[in-house]
Amino acid sequence: MPAFIMIIGALQKFSLIDFPGRVCAIVFTRGCNFRCPYCHNPELVGPGPVGVAEEDLFAFLALRRGKLDAVTVTGGEPLLHSDLLPFLLKVKEAGFQVKLDTNGSFPDRLEECILSGAVDYIAMDIKAPLAKYPEAVRAQIDPDLIRKSIGIVMGSGIDYEFRTTVVRSRMLLEDILRIGEEIAGARKYVLQRFIPSKTLDPLYMSETSFAENELQDLKRKLEGRVRNVLVR
Repeated sequence: MPAFIMIIGALQKFSLIDFPGRVCAIVFTRGCNFRCPYCHNPELVGPGPVGVAEEDLFAFLALRRGKLDAVTVTGGEPLLHSDLLPFLLKVKEAGFQVKLDTNGSFPDRLEECILSGAVDYIAMDIKAPLAKYPEAVRAQIDPDLIRKSIGIVMGSGIDYEFRTTVVRSRMLLEDILRIGEEIAGARKYVLQRFIPSKTLDPLYMSETSFAENELQDLKRKLEGRVRNVLVR
């Protein structure tokens, strides 16, 4: 597995909605091993310059201690970077809780972060039913890595959610139900409406999500498999 040095591509200084029940800042790492055409952070997928120096980030956090509860680390794909864990531990040592967003393709690094106590909340994207992963993410990926990460998250003992961005042209209603079977017993599953504000593939700016009645019908059907289902 190649080692990448983590680059902070951007910083959002305040969010009330990204970390449930917490006021957080959001750190965006640069680089991703997937090429999902509907990706809403296309500027972070490939290589590029440092957006925020690490020392500047921690200087900002020091000033926000007592006003921010947490830091969400997202991307890109944070676990692409071999030096992510020391960074997360440094955030914890600074007095903040950590939410980690991941695509689940690095289960060993994910487990290491959990076991080290560096993560308080995990949000893992489920892009498609496992059998359809390479096609869905436009990259070579062993679906067993995703399956392993699902098991790690569900057995972690910390708060978590699985989530799927619903793009009509990329997914059948049956695909969502299949995902529900693959995460059966999970605490929380979020169906995210696709909103084409910006996309990796420009053609996806004209794509849509499922209709509201379809999403609510899926929610009802999934509630027999997953403990808590949200449409966001």
